[in-house]
Amino acid sequence: SVIGPEEIHLYESRDHKQNFLDCIRSRKDPICNAEIGHRSSTVCHLGNIAMLLDRPLKWDPKAERFIGDGEANRMIWRPRRAPWRL
Repeated sequence: SVIGPEEIHLYESRDHKQNFLDCIRSRKDPICNAEIGHRSSTVCHLGNIAMLLDRPLKWDPKAERFIGDGEANRMIWRPRRAPWRL
């Protein structure tokens, strides 16, 4: 079906990297802002951690921590090389 003029039209991108560079030059908003990018990549990381631990995990999206699982929480961050830190 055809998307009507009053319906949501999504920006089509075949290259997020190029869109990001274009937005730096134009000062326009990218198709995927930092919050959406963060949340999207978080889901991938959570899946990888669950796969590595071979068990179901419970995630608190507000705290961005696993619930009651110290081993899983230790896998969220990597040690930083000096002098870099967050």
